[in-house]
Amino acid sequence: MMQLRTLPLALASSLALIGCEAPRPGVSYEPQSYAEFENAEWTRDAVIYQMNARQFTAEGTFAAAQKHLPRLAEMGVDVVWLMPIHPIGEEKRKGTMGSPYSVLDYRAVNPDLGTEEEFRAFVDAAHELGLKVILDWVANHSAWDSPLVTDHPEWYSHTPEGDMMPPEGTDWSDVADFDYSNAELREYMTGSLTYWVREFDVDGYRADVAGYVPLDFWETARGELNAIKPVFMLAEWETRDLHRRAFDATYAWDWKEAMQKLAADGSGAGAMRGYYTGQSVTWPSDAYRMVYTDNHDQNSWDGVASDIYGPAYEAAIALSFVGPGIPLVYNGQEADLDKQLAFFEKDEIEWKEGQYDGLFRQLIALKTSEKALWNGRYGAPLVDVPNSASDDVLSFVRGEVGERIFAVFNLSPRQHGVAFELARHHGNYTDALSNDPAQFSDDTSIPLAPWGYRIFRETE
Repeated sequence: MMQLRTLPLALASSLALIGCEAPRPGVSYEPQSYAEFENAEWTRDAVIYQMNARQFTAEGTFAAAQKHLPRLAEMGVDVVWLMPIHPIGEEKRKGTMGSPYSVLDYRAVNPDLGTEEEFRAFVDAAHELGLKVILDWVANHSAWDSPLVTDHPEWYSHTPEGDMMPPEGTDWSDVADFDYSNAELREYMTGSLTYWVREFDVDGYRADVAGYVPLDFWETARGELNAIKPVFMLAEWETRDLHRRAFDATYAWDWKEAMQKLAADGSGAGAMRGYYTGQSVTWPSDAYRMVYTDNHDQNSWDGVASDIYGPAYEAAIALSFVGPGIPLVYNGQEADLDKQLAFFEKDEIEWKEGQYDGLFRQLIALKTSEKALWNGRYGAPLVDVPNSASDDVLSFVRGEVGERIFAVFNLSPRQHGVAFELARHHGNYTDALSNDPAQFSDDTSIPLAPWGYRIFRETE
């Protein structure tokens, strides 16, 4: 960085005459990164895979799930996000098996999933295959019969009448809300987070309802975790301040809402174009925004992804990989998961050869190989390519000339022949999914079926 020095008086006077102030000595005017930490290198092109170990196999154990790890590595995913692995409370339990988000003991493994040794073997096997493992962490509340309730009642929120309570404004009757004004609770919870990194070499966390917990807690915890090793932190929340000192990634709920809206009402590309515009002008480029077409909450409570998105489902999957964002694959999506998995009961995934398995593999390989599609600051911004059907069709390039990705998505139930304006996309390409050659110039147009899309990678 160039060192700033005091300007000669004559030059300073000249600058003042044209409305410019002389720079103050020692002040840098260079743009600064928003995040005050470095993302782990392995996160830069990462794709996340969410695993519900209880439903993942007939056995519902780490040992059984471990047998799938080579398949996931070959599929190309990078991060395995395990839903909570801790023992589940009995008091006020919902259903037969309870919610994994009702944590009994933060430093133990649910015996239904296996032993600590089997969990350690799962993590070690993942690492040997080049996969990372993050744990779902429930910092906001515990089970009612957690020993912490008896030993440290002062760690919990209370009603005006003095009773412990579930998180305010929720129907989470099976859990008791923590009170983070207590310093001892913060110390205990941070120590529990570091425990799994030190003792089992896990690679980070997905923080359940992260916004229900004070931000300064997460910032302190992130610092202590990074002192052990570089970790990846995903927040189930959607505010930009989480990215400064605490989290690599946040949920892009607005992306999901935009995609589901246009899929449901056929209104065209406006909602998604609005999302990307808002993302580029109001969020820091450092931020990884997690985009997804399915996850445990949506599947269990809203419906089957292929039903929610209907004929737009494949386009939605593809856009989650080529638009800005860190993509998520929910367990079973590659096997065309066609049912809602029960949340409080055993309800295993039916593994079969799915029609979307090949698509996921192609899209993951494309994201990994094309730096323009990497996450956050490591990828390239989305640059709009105006087109003749802009109400319905989203078209954009990402990357520098010579290594661009050019993508065209018909986000509507209407057929279009699409021509393009400007020259932002001109050049020689191959279709990223079919490998067919393509060339784009002033007079090039392409046909698009309803909900059709094309993805092109630039060639020499």
